[in-house]
Amino acid sequence: TLFRSKMEVSEDVLRRMASGKVFKDNEARINGVDFSNDGSLVVTSSDDKSVNLYDAMSAQRTKTVFSSTYGVDLVRFTHHPSAIICASRHDYDHSLRYWSLHDNRFIRFFKGHKAQALSLSMCPRDDTFMSSSKDGTARLWDLRVNQCRGMLEIRRPSVVSYDPQGLLFAVAFAPNRVNLYDSRRYESGPFEVLRVQDQSTFDVRAMKFSNDGKYILLSMGNGQLFCIDAYEGKTVRQFSVPNEGGLTLEPTFTPDSQFVMCGSENGYITVWSIASGSVVAQYSGHAGVPSLVQWSPSHMMFASACTNLVFWIPRPQR
Repeated sequence: TLFRSKMEVSEDVLRRMASGKVFKDNEARINGVDFSNDGSLVVTSSDDKSVNLYDAMSAQRTKTVFSSTYGVDLVRFTHHPSAIICASRHDYDHSLRYWSLHDNRFIRFFKGHKAQALSLSMCPRDDTFMSSSKDGTARLWDLRVNQCRGMLEIRRPSVVSYDPQGLLFAVAFAPNRVNLYDSRRYESGPFEVLRVQDQSTFDVRAMKFSNDGKYILLSMGNGQLFCIDAYEGKTVRQFSVPNEGGLTLEPTFTPDSQFVMCGSENGYITVWSIASGSVVAQYSGHAGVPSLVQWSPSHMMFASACTNLVFWIPRPQR
């Protein structure tokens, strides 16, 4: 049984989290994990060109579809639980796709990027979404039209993310910049430019806002994590995990914005308290590198992925 996460995520609960179900449905690395808005479903994309859909409540796989031609990467739910957006993993087709899982058809292709996509972010309040790419651009799209709605010339690889209200978005890129834009007036440029203190390691691979909008979490290619103040840019906490291979590690906040979680090259998932900066819990059990960690928006559970997908739930109190 899963608990509604209206309850606060306490250190005691985090120490009691344990593997509830392990899914071994993939033959290669899982490259995207997302929960539906209501937390009832989980979707994964993989280097084996598959997309798997899971019922988070019954812990069952409910559907598998393939993108044999284009490959699939960075899967995200739209606001409809049976429709997703994803990027391609293809040598020369770098289009994004709007995909109906209900009848397994591509509703729309979004063409424009000239190189591999690095991040996708769905706007929480409407049908717009953002992407960034190795081609040095960040682009804004609308699910209802094929054409790109807007483009930001970053001139270097970047990652993008909407804030929890969808009123602003952030673009992070080297040497140490996080640009904040009003999502309705992005053409006039960033309204705030945050500069992260340590620029020697600024190879940013993933970015997340906390649910309360106070923090931005940046994950670097060397295993450094910066939890920065979303208003001033100052580093609130800096954490690190083993990552000598320079993998992209996608961390997560707990829903109450009190804790940070991230996988690592040694197979562990570590949880830190933002308030104290200390390690609260560590979980082992992945056969490979759990590069993706995602907390449910509605229940006391999280998902992590290497080649396998794992659902974690609290053990009962003794």
